[in-house]
This record gives sequence, C-alpha cells and structure tokens, in this order.
Amino acid sequence: MTQPPSQPPQQGGFGAPQDQPPPGGGFGAPQQPPAQGGFGAPQGTPPPPAQPGYGYPQQPGPYAQPGPYGQPQAQPPGPYGQPQAQPPGPYGQPQQAGPYGQPPQPGYGYPPQYPGAPGIAPPPGGGGRGPFRGKPGLIVAAAVAALLAVGGTVYAVTSGDDGKNPVAQQSDDPKASGTDAPVNPGDGSGDGGTDPENLNEGRESGEAKVLWYKSAPDAPASGADAPGMWITGKTAVKAAYKQVFAYRVGGGAAAWAPITFPQKICAVTPDQSADGKVVVAYMNGTSDRAKCNRLQEIDLDTGHKGWTATVADGGLFDSAISIELTISGKTLMVGRSQSGTAYDLGSGDKLYDKKKYGASCFPTAFAGGAHRLVEVASCGVGGGNEHDEISELEPATGAVRWTQPVKKGWSVERTYSVDPLVVYMTNEEKKAWNISTLDAKGAFRSEVKVDEKFAPECGWAIFARDLQGCQGVAVDATTLYLPTDTNSGANEIVAISLVDGKAKWRTKSPTDESMYPVKVEGGKLVAYVRPSYDSGGQVVSIPTAGSAHATAKLLQNPQHTADIEDGFYDGAVDWVDGRFYLSSTRLSGSDDAKEKLMMAFGD
Repeated sequence: MTQPPSQPPQQGGFGAPQDQPPPGGGFGAPQQPPAQGGFGAPQGTPPPPAQPGYGYPQQPGPYAQPGPYGQPQAQPPGPYGQPQAQPPGPYGQPQQAGPYGQPPQPGYGYPPQYPGAPGIAPPPGGGGRGPFRGKPGLIVAAAVAALLAVGGTVYAVTSGDDGKNPVAQQSDDPKASGTDAPVNPGDGSGDGGTDPENLNEGRESGEAKVLWYKSAPDAPASGADAPGMWITGKTAVKAAYKQVFAYRVGGGAAAWAPITFPQKICAVTPDQSADGKVVVAYMNGTSDRAKCNRLQEIDLDTGHKGWTATVADGGLFDSAISIELTISGKTLMVGRSQSGTAYDLGSGDKLYDKKKYGASCFPTAFAGGAHRLVEVASCGVGGGNEHDEISELEPATGAVRWTQPVKKGWSVERTYSVDPLVVYMTNEEKKAWNISTLDAKGAFRSEVKVDEKFAPECGWAIFARDLQGCQGVAVDATTLYLPTDTNSGANEIVAISLVDGKAKWRTKSPTDESMYPVKVEGGKLVAYVRPSYDSGGQVVSIPTAGSAHATAKLLQNPQHTADIEDGFYDGAVDWVDGRFYLSSTRLSGSDDAKEKLMMAFGD
C-alpha cells in the first residue's frame, strides 16, 4: 500500500501554486457567455486570475497529515517538480484556488475546486470547444443561467402540490403526456432519414457519414438543462428542457412521440436499467418553493410511460428541492440532501428509506451500478469529528454491507466507477485531491500516485454531490484510464493500475487535439479524439493488454462537419454498435439560431 508524502514541497511540479493561471483552458475549463453565437469556443473576456494568497500553501500542513484513510507517513518526496525515484501520491498535493479566484462555498455539498485536479476545471483561459469542454465543477445557483448562456448556430432543421408520501400512479397521469404525433417523423419534410442540408455531400473517402442530426426545442432565455443520453439497440433517447425525444439509431426518424412534461426536467437516471428503463424527474411548479419531486418511468424502446410517483420531503432542511436519481439492478434510489428513498423500478412501490444513522450521520449521495449501490454520508458536521463515510448497501433492502470512514477533512466528491469502486476525494483545507480504490469489502486498496495533471470532465454539483457526474474517464476490473490535461496540442491517456496506483502505460493522442476515454469493451479502450479546424473528430481503440497500445481508428468523422461537431458545447458522447453519438447537455435559450440537440455518425 502506498503512503502519502511527509514533507512540504519546494516549488513547481504537479499541482504547485502558480503566480498566474495557465494561459489555456483545457478540458472542462470554466467559460464566459459568448458575445454572439457560433460553433466555436464561447467568446468573451476571461474572468480575473486567482487572488494572491488563496490556495497557496502557507505552512507544511498539506504534507504533515495522513491521507483520507489515515495511513501513517513515510518517504518524503524529493524536490517538488524534480525527478524522483518514487513520485508522490496525490495525498496532500497543493492546489490553487477555485474558478475565478474564489474560495469554495461551504454547505450543500459543494465540492471544493482544485484546478488541474481530476474532475475539476483548470483555471480560466482559452479552449472550451466541443464535447468535454467548458464546464466548471462549482457555481452558485444564481450564476448558472449567466455562465451557461452559450449560443450556437446550427446547420440543421427543426426536429422535433407536494405529496406527503411517495405514491405510485398509473401511466395515464395527465401531468406527463406525449404529444398526438411525432415531430419530424422522417418523411422527407423533416430531419429524420434525410440529409436536407447536404451534410454528406463532399464526404471524402474513408470518412464516416452523418447518420442524422437534431435541433433542440425552444428553451427559455435563462437556458435549460438537456440531461441524459440513452442508447439502445433500437433508439437514441434524449431529454431536453420539458421533453424527452427518441430517434431510430440508424436513420434518425422519430421512434415515438415526444413526451412532454408540464414543468422542466430536473433530474434523470444517468444509466438505463438492464431492460431499457429510465426515470425522469420534473418540477412540481415554477415558484421559488417548487420542488424536483415528480417521477416518471419511461421505456426507452417503446416510449411507454410506466409508473409515476411524488417524492416526499425527508424532513427539516432535507426537502426535495433538488434530488439525484440512480439505478442499481431493479432498484431506483432517489437521493435528497440528507436522506434517500428507494423504489422498486418495475412497480414504483417504495422499498425503504435511508435516513440519519448513528449520532449524526446523514446520507448525502448515492451511486448505482448493475449489482452495487454505494452511499456517501456526512457525519458530525460542525463538530470535532466531522468526516465522510462510504457504505455499500444491498440494493433491494438497503441493508449495509460495509462502511468505511474517511479521514477528517476529506470529502468524497465523485465515483469514477462503482464496480470496482474508485472514488475521487478532495481536502479543502489542504487544497489537495486523491483518487482511491476500495476493495469488495470496503477496505482501502490503493491510491493513484502518478505525478500528472488529469482532466476528466465532471458536471455541475449545485446543491448536492453528483457522484456519477463525470465522463472522459473509464475503468475496468484492473485499470483506471484518465486523460492528461493540456492547454494545447495532443494529450495522453494514462492507464493506472488499481492494485498499486502506478502507471501501467500511456498513449498519446493521434492528432494535435485532446483524446478522452469513452468506455472499455472487448478488451480495448474506446476513446474520442476532438475535431480540429481541418479535420473531424475520431473514435479510436487502444488495446488494454500486451505491450503495444497504439491507437487504431474506428471512425473518422467528416472534415466538412467539424465545426458542427465541435459546437456541441458541454456535449455528452457515446459509442454503441459502431455508431458515435453526440448530444448537448445544456441549452442556452438563444433566439439567434436553432440550437443543436443530437448528432450521430457511422459507416
């Protein structure tokens, strides 16, 4: 088991404080609203640099304390930024201040920000184009609309009372209904199954086709969320503002009538169930007291609206103003800020509640997988023993399989994987981050100790932790795959052993643009290479075993649609059955042009 360093750094190197932020934005950099629309990076005056003093280590503290699992100290590192026989682990690495030079905000589970750390936006600057770009990890609610007002021109035609207890209802609930007919049903007059803008005209030999593309529904001027993207063997399904749309994966024709909700969608299950079901939550009103408490189950292939339910408040300071949804096997877990309620995914029946336990431990976040359900709790808040705890639950009953306390000062912010369990943690006081792996019994297994700045892309965490809000990172049974951060030019993907936290191998992007992990399948890592001004993006595969880890091209997207591809600001991506999918995750509400929603490429 590796040990954290025990001496303070000198200067330079990984995570070292800087006089000025790096000039480039990099993966996930926070962005300003654009001056006007367009496919490129959001434009505008960059925010001011970090204020002097904040985030700079003032004393040896960051290296004088053990890591989040309380391991003893050992082996001081060499001079900071100098070659070392054993590079220091991430425990205690000094970091800079949060975006725009402001310190992290306390309360509500806001994650502290350490630019350059995994899953956190680097300092403001350039970049910010296309998928995996431009999303800071922290922002106060009042600033969301302004920071996300990102315009874009689209080369496409139009596509298309609080309850006290959870109550399952039938699918004829009038509050969640489909329209009478599909929008743009693909008859040649719309955008399904045709190419009205001639996006495939002039396609070069070896380039993939634009299978289809969709524009987004109108959104309010303040913007709107477009969460989730679920791909089955038949349909590609996308939520946007108040609607859920479905398209045939091959040609893009409407698979079923859009489902329209009376209020905006506020949460979705990030993954679908084994039988192709998801759950969408929407607001119960528009007032300041409105809650994200209405649930609707949806069958992705048929559009059938299953059960509905109203989520009850958990108690004082634990309302359903904001919730998170996760699926674990046949269980849906609805997480509030201090508790959770589990439902049977098939029937909508309530299974159990997860509430306060012990003296002062409150469940604050959940993450689900095919066979695992993980809970993170905050314990002793405001007291001398304040700390987080990680537990694994039996999904069907809520029984606790194991609990692992985390050392005081460390906060669990993300799960890069649930099975195996890989968690990303931060320490606000030390301006430090850590990536750790826990074994099947919850014991600390290893920590990442690669001397590198990593850049997975993680979403917003406004009122609660968003454990499953990251992409651009992949994990298999033995290895964690992380993209390195770069201000310009090619980056690398580093394969890190879950056994000892050391780098196994690394592969450089095949172009001068950054490359990010998408998933592991068939013994190979699938990665996405961003488009450039003179080339479309690429989907590549990298062998995970053996000694050779060169990229092999799976798909070359067209050069003449690179601007469109690059314009999917904050985009979500997926690779399924030889097709590559892009979708927006936020709508700006701009009236200047029709915004993009989804795009698909294939042979």
